[in-house]
Amino acid sequence: MKADTRIARRAPDQVMRLGRLGSLHQCRLSFMRQLTRRMAREGWRISRPVFDIDAKGVGRAVYTARGPERAYSLIAFAHDLPPEMRSDRVIAEAWDATFTLFDGVPSAADIDRLEQNVPLQEAGRISESELSLSRANRSVRLWAHVVEALAEGRQPDLEQIDSVGYLMRTTAVYGSGKFGAADREVIAARDEMQAPFQAEMLSVYLTRVFVRDLMQHMARAKGGDSAVDLDPAIARRLGIGNSTGLGMAPFIVNHPVLFNNWIIVREEAIARVRSVETASKAEVAVFRDLVARSALSVAQWRSAHPIQIEKLKDLSRDMSALRAHVEDADLEGEYPWDRLVIWAEEALSQEGQELVASLILEPYDDLVDGLASCMADGNGQAFRIDGAMSLDEVTALLHAAFGWALEVDWDAREENARAWYVSEEKLEPRLAERFEEEVADYEQPLAPGRDAARAFADLKLWSGEGPIAAFLLEHPEHRHIIRRIQMHQAAPYGEIRDNTIGAELLPIDMLRAKLSFFGATHFDPRSDRWVRICMYAGAPYPEELSDDTADLWVYPEAVS
Repeated sequence: MKADTRIARRAPDQVMRLGRLGSLHQCRLSFMRQLTRRMAREGWRISRPVFDIDAKGVGRAVYTARGPERAYSLIAFAHDLPPEMRSDRVIAEAWDATFTLFDGVPSAADIDRLEQNVPLQEAGRISESELSLSRANRSVRLWAHVVEALAEGRQPDLEQIDSVGYLMRTTAVYGSGKFGAADREVIAARDEMQAPFQAEMLSVYLTRVFVRDLMQHMARAKGGDSAVDLDPAIARRLGIGNSTGLGMAPFIVNHPVLFNNWIIVREEAIARVRSVETASKAEVAVFRDLVARSALSVAQWRSAHPIQIEKLKDLSRDMSALRAHVEDADLEGEYPWDRLVIWAEEALSQEGQELVASLILEPYDDLVDGLASCMADGNGQAFRIDGAMSLDEVTALLHAAFGWALEVDWDAREENARAWYVSEEKLEPRLAERFEEEVADYEQPLAPGRDAARAFADLKLWSGEGPIAAFLLEHPEHRHIIRRIQMHQAAPYGEIRDNTIGAELLPIDMLRAKLSFFGATHFDPRSDRWVRICMYAGAPYPEELSDDTADLWVYPEAVS
């Protein structure tokens, strides 16, 4: 193997379109896989010092994960929730289980304090000792089926397991200072927390362990001596579901430097692998194996939403075409992965193209995994406006970052059909129909394309080497977009190159872009504004975690 990155990264104009961002898949750089690799490599030990749960499934538990330097503990509270109170909506006030990730090992007093607050979620308050706050609801039918089967001494039906994929789904995992939790800066310098969202990913990993244990506890309580535990191979097929709505969508607009880092690292990894001159037989074998395992994953992927149904039809055709192609293709010849990517761009849908882009990374941990250290955002200077930058320089940057927006007719109703605002009730982002609802006074700056076009209209009356500061003194309303334009120097992949307020906008594309980097799979839109996913399906449980099991778990294997 030899790689010299002579193949360039794909251009932002190609990558940063919403249709493509809404077709991204998990890859080696996904945050969940970064965490499981680290835990295995560093020999983390996970224990359960507290499991005080009654026969009705009510009580509390603590799961402590100990790394080389410090420990983190998931504190879980299980509740007996009446069916009529179970809701995935953000306005819900009760859940089947609630959680917090504690920084260290909690005392009994800490657990007592948190028991008064964590079950209340937004209505309670946590402290800097806590790193995240979350909650989850059961998948009622599958939960009942699995508990009943195990109580009767038999294993649950695999078809039902795969049709849902999880026993509980989270409806929020809050961190980074929300509701009193520790700010990101408190943990950002720790080796194990430097990569994005590692506290949240650890919380979900430990939640999955708790859910398995709680389910088995309730089966034993129901079945007594007749009960059996869930077969480990079946348990691994179950992940943690998640319901995510519009609250997450603006994140990638509000964090252009961070989002740039995620995208540019992935694109650099793809470019490095495309630049491999020849692949070894072992590398080709890994790739072909994972193509076959990906076909299993696609076959298990279910959705009732028309948009995703069509995308899954395309992806199924793509998988058939890909498997036929790689069976005959010369993958040990010159630049095999570059040739494969070029073939995919001509033969496959965007779903298939992006799956291929993720799959070619898998045999190349030595080329890819080290890039993960570049995915956090430590560039605070990028947010400072350089008032001395010349008008001509700013205009050139505007064309580079937002040239597409200058071609849009921003006076057309269909291009301004939506408006983002923050709800008073839940302080969560929402999307309104601009010409049907009175939201103009509350609109959030989440249409950078439109705002760049407006700034350009005023900049055309200015030119030359004068400082942008003079322009901003006359037009302070453009400060936010001038800041974003200047960020383009440090973040060329930081801007979505599509209209985020147009009538054709699908917010689920924005959700999927972010969730793919988490490592989510089996995206199932429930509307154009919220989506269900699965996390950690296939992952090893703590007692199974090793260097051999820590990484490729996301690709299912056939079970006889």
